[in-house]
Amino acid sequence: MDPSACAKGVLYGVSVGPGDPELLTLKAVRVIGECPVVAVPDIGSGRQTAYSIVRSLLEGKRVIDCSTPMSRDRARAAESYDRIADDICAVLDAGESVAYATLGDASVYSTFSYIRDRVAGRGYATEVVPGVTSFCASAAKLGVSLCDGAERLVVEPGTAAGGGFSPDATRVYLKSGSRLEKLRADLAERGELDDASMVSDCGLPTEAVFPRFAEADLSQGASYFSTVIVKRRGRR
Repeated sequence: MDPSACAKGVLYGVSVGPGDPELLTLKAVRVIGECPVVAVPDIGSGRQTAYSIVRSLLEGKRVIDCSTPMSRDRARAAESYDRIADDICAVLDAGESVAYATLGDASVYSTFSYIRDRVAGRGYATEVVPGVTSFCASAAKLGVSLCDGAERLVVEPGTAAGGGFSPDATRVYLKSGSRLEKLRADLAERGELDDASMVSDCGLPTEAVFPRFAEADLSQGASYFSTVIVKRRGRR
């Protein structure tokens, strides 16, 4: 969508991939370059995440801090999303477009969806720029195919560990973090631990790759950005 076609600016949800700046798409780089304002969710957080991925593209840009609380309190989260939407809409009203940098792909467990719904609900134009997901990048690091032929792929948040599962499908658990110990115990109980692999902080300086999830050292805690892939060894 051409921002010049609208009197007001356009909100772009720009997917920036899991961590490696080289996984930015050409369109992501172009859209960020064309937008005078860039919104990032993690200024000052100390994490090498969305902000660091696009940092080299921010010269001359105005940057909006869109930090949100890591909380399961829905009311608190909604209040934060409302505030961010207010800040972005104020920029759009001035005729400037905003590129909201979001990790992975904006359509997969992304905070951007909550922001987009609020902004679009107020009548502003929005557009999503797709990107590389963490689980696709993790599969590449592990050298495994996620699904072949008629195989199914199930993607779940780490909080789903221990719930219902599909033993005949490749399963991906995202953002597993504090749930990794429970997930590993559940997989062991079901006799699937030998089929599981893990990548933490994919594409970041702290990246760790474990072809066998059973051998991952979880004694010092685990990164929130941990992806576990469960696929029968015979199907690899």
